[in-house]
Amino acid sequence: MTLMGMASGMAAEPVNLWISSFQDKVYYEKMVEQYRAKVDPDFSAQIQAFGFREMPDKLAIAIKTGNQPPDIVQLDEVLFGSYLSGEVPFVNLADRVKASGLDQGIVPQRLKLFTQGDAIYGLPQSLSAMVLYYRTDLFKEHGINPADLATWDAFMEQGRDLAVKNQALIALDPTYFEILLRQKGSDWFDRAGRMFPDEAEAESVMRWLHNLNDEGIGLIPERASIFDPVFFSSMVNYGEVLTIIGADWYGLDMMQQFSPELKGKWGVMPLPAWKDRFGVPGPRTSTFAGQGLLIYKNSKKIDAAWKFIEWVIRDTDANVERFVGGNSFPAYEPAWKDPRMHQPSAYFSGQKLGDILSQLAPELPEVIMHPKRPQAVFLFQENFFSSLMYGQISPRETMRQMRTMLKQ
Repeated sequence: MTLMGMASGMAAEPVNLWISSFQDKVYYEKMVEQYRAKVDPDFSAQIQAFGFREMPDKLAIAIKTGNQPPDIVQLDEVLFGSYLSGEVPFVNLADRVKASGLDQGIVPQRLKLFTQGDAIYGLPQSLSAMVLYYRTDLFKEHGINPADLATWDAFMEQGRDLAVKNQALIALDPTYFEILLRQKGSDWFDRAGRMFPDEAEAESVMRWLHNLNDEGIGLIPERASIFDPVFFSSMVNYGEVLTIIGADWYGLDMMQQFSPELKGKWGVMPLPAWKDRFGVPGPRTSTFAGQGLLIYKNSKKIDAAWKFIEWVIRDTDANVERFVGGNSFPAYEPAWKDPRMHQPSAYFSGQKLGDILSQLAPELPEVIMHPKRPQAVFLFQENFFSSLMYGQISPRETMRQMRTMLKQ
């Protein structure tokens, strides 16, 4: 046997793949098997799963020590900004993305997530379009027509009617500030790096959220998070709230995982719209969070890692599995043509979630990335949200203190 023949018969060294959720680990184990069957029978991967908040610490230690760092890492876009303040530890994939044509297939707003200047450091897995999940059974009981909640003004009026009956309309969460601010066309930072670039809009969203809580329209979960399993067991399953703002992955994964008994009792609709100063309704969606795949720059298996990423982002069956398997709606538009992406959902009362999400995609806002965005998100969540909701601090003072703290 020649040396070349011997090499081709040897098993390839595994690609080290780090995943930031245990649900995704199951998905990627399936994808590795499919990739071996369809593309490269010699491909293998060692897959490790860490928690969303645990991943950055694990990654920092691996990079610093050089002790078995990942070749491919799945990172949430909220955390990605923290890697932009110095030398970025990921491979610039821009040339590879353009050569593969993926820059023409991925929704543009999502492709820009893991970028800095002209460099592309990662590819997004999900559309992460925000929708309003609502209890169809309880809407019917209270005589609410989803079509009548086309604007946040109408939503507020309906909420006041329910509050009289001691029924909250919506669960409140710290992420809503960023979601609703972005729906208004603003963000934490602008492209020049200024924090709260539109103070008036930021203040109006903070006051609006406070009013929801103050008037009994909204209800803050026990642990102030809609991402906590306790929220479902203690509040959702008992009908204490009728609606939740969430991305595609929230409804496909978390809701069905933590509240399977409510199958067939949930519906999906676009977010109510904000009206501009002329009374014209704006976009019916927004965005927050979502995973992407990146390659560590010191990996010795960059080509193998890239080929797998390109395949899993592009392959139709891989995208369909991601959606129908209860994970997320993909950001790769050509996959949306597959009819399996548009089947009725038993969990969501027979609605075609894929139809709703694909129709909202053109309205998806861009996310302005900044090195201090992760700090802003978690600082607001942990230090300011509850105080704002209960009127212990004003929006103006919140913005002042956050600016000061993030400068330090």
